[in-house]
Amino acid sequence: MSSTERRQWQGWYRAAGRAVVGAAAVGLASCGGGGDSATPAAPAPSTAGSASLTATCNLPDFQTSLLARVNQARAAGANCGSEGTFGPAGPVAWNDLLTQAATGHSQDMQAQNYFSHTSLDGRTLAQRVDATGYRWSALGENIAAGQPSVGEVVDAWMGSPGHCANIMKADFVDMGVACVPGGPGNTYITYWTMDLGHPR
Repeated sequence: MSSTERRQWQGWYRAAGRAVVGAAAVGLASCGGGGDSATPAAPAPSTAGSASLTATCNLPDFQTSLLARVNQARAAGANCGSEGTFGPAGPVAWNDLLTQAATGHSQDMQAQNYFSHTSLDGRTLAQRVDATGYRWSALGENIAAGQPSVGEVVDAWMGSPGHCANIMKADFVDMGVACVPGGPGNTYITYWTMDLGHPR
């Protein structure tokens, strides 16, 4: 694994919560942070009516709390360690199509008990988002598992360089987040996905 790939796939474990996090980014061209690059595909027909658009782990004020925490961090600017220092950025808005992509990925990770940006059937972030019909010019994804609350997952992402950088990138203007609870056969108690994007 190259140093760029290592930076994009930041993983860490907390002994108490057995929590993990991971970050990936996709754009029209390779960006300074490295990672995958892709050309946006033509959108597939939306499947919004065929699946639940949200997964919230039954947490109260899920969307409102996430937007508040993420936009507070963006407004303040952040030192993202090895990914650099980011000045204040404008707020992101909740996007139902990105939420649909995030929900599908969290549901899949929980159902098949894995933790990765690549679905077990080989689908990538770009392919999952394309399937919703969201037309993008840049995408980023943060995943996490084991955190029981919005505050803990955002703190975990902001405390890890790659995830922090995804949250702080000024070109991202849309966000969707999902949390799916784990069951008795799962490794983690929660499976989180945050998808960030900039539309075409």
